Amino acid sequence: MKRIIVFFLLIITINSNAQTKDETAILNLLKKQEAAWNTGSLDNFMNGYWQSDSLMFIGKKGLTYGYNATLNNYKKSYSDTSYMGKFTSTVISLKKLSNNYYFVVGKWHLQRSVGNIEGHYTLLIKKIKKQWFIIADHSS
Repeated sequence: MKRIIVFFLLIITINSNAQTKDETAILNLLKKQEAAWNTGSLDNFMNGYWQSDSLMFIGKKGLTYGYNATLNNYKKSYSDTSYMGKFTSTVISLKKLSNNYYFVVGKWHLQRSVGNIEGHYTLLIKKIKKQWFIIADHSS
């Protein structure tokens, strides 16, 4: 009987450390955004965001609603690859809120010839039609 209990506890420990299919998909979404940024494509970077007027982005300039407004702000702030630099993102926390929502906390860094910058972000990510999208982003 003791062997069965120990074995059962071992299975629980192993499974609790494994990423779920949804977590893997979300991390892949963020990796694709990082790769798109590093090729200089803000349009492809934005593929990770919800294409809706209800998308919410909060940055140092305040609150922006909408996919197109967010894309335009990115294009103004990062007009060429010298301002875009090399983007790295580190996920600090990935927390499931429900079957269709995750909350992500992370750190970003831009290695740039015009001066490096970095900060943190929080993302609310929602599953829409079986695909994950960022619906709210607070980056500072």
